[in-house]
Amino acid sequence: MNTTHSNEARKRAVNLSLSEDLVVQARGLTSNLSGIVESLLADYVEQDRQRRLAKANTTQATIDMWNGFNAKHGSFADEYSSL
Repeated sequence: MNTTHSNEARKRAVNLSLSEDLVVQARGLTSNLSGIVESLLADYVEQDRQRRLAKANTTQATIDMWNGFNAKHGSFADEYSSL
């Protein structure tokens, strides 16, 4: 996944509340739980960034489509406007 964070950024301790059972199971799978959590968090942040970008692109495409329609055919409201 294409991440926008730096792997060289300063690390700092944070407090997380996680299921003790889940942490025990995860520690049985990896010796670098912090690295796994950081990787998963980076993926989540990138996926959300991509989702927001896609939504913005869809919104802009819709606006452009309606503006094009209005330029070609006029607004639906034009026939009802008293101005």
